[in-house]
Amino acid sequence: MVNIHPEAEHMKIGFALKAWVYFLCVSFLLLASGFHTMVAEAKEINPPLGDMLSPGDAMFESTGAVWKNVEVFEFPIFPGVKIKTIESPSLVTLQGNRQIDVGKNSLFSFDRNDQMQLLQGNIEFRLPLTTELSFKVGELTATSDPADVTIGSIWVHSNGAVTIKCIQGSLSVLNQERVVLAKLSSNDTVTFPSGTVKVPKVMVAQADNDDDEARRLLGIPWWIWAAGGVVIAAAVITVVATSGGGHGGSHGPVCP
Repeated sequence: MVNIHPEAEHMKIGFALKAWVYFLCVSFLLLASGFHTMVAEAKEINPPLGDMLSPGDAMFESTGAVWKNVEVFEFPIFPGVKIKTIESPSLVTLQGNRQIDVGKNSLFSFDRNDQMQLLQGNIEFRLPLTTELSFKVGELTATSDPADVTIGSIWVHSNGAVTIKCIQGSLSVLNQERVVLAKLSSNDTVTFPSGTVKVPKVMVAQADNDDDEARRLLGIPWWIWAAGGVVIAAAVITVVATSGGGHGGSHGPVCP
């Protein structure tokens, strides 16, 4: 019968625990770094329509109709996401160098790449030659002519009326039945009463600033740091407890 020396047995256990701690540390680092990879892959699957340059006081509607603050200067715009400016205007840039200046206290979204929906506030837009973009306001839709450079503005008044101005190019205003209500050329302006527009009301309630899902450190969600900390702490306690078992072995490293 072969007797195994206690010191050799202890060394084997210590080596196994060290290898396990190395594995946990590397797994945690890969998990943390993989978060940004997942975001990048998500953008590749559903690329943004454009970007909004905001000074930081805008809000967007998150999952479950929860409104959160826009915390980045350059905010990507995805279809169906409602965005609201507060005290400062913002600049929206879409593919094809289409530009929209959104006034303060404005609420908008993009149904798709070629249609913007304005629910509140005002915008000024510039559409280069050969580009298209329609603007939906309640039951009205203003469409541009891609054969011209189109510059114009839309203003939703507090009483629900809407003023549409064509500064350059041409605009057509249609109702839900696609009937043309007005054709605007350069320097033409038309105002529609609230009964014709019927802009829907949208309530915007700010989310709690202490929302756990919004907490991040170095761009990584808090739960990844917490989970990694718990795993590493448990591994360290196990190594220390085993190494201090009376055989004089050295303590293993916590992380490589």
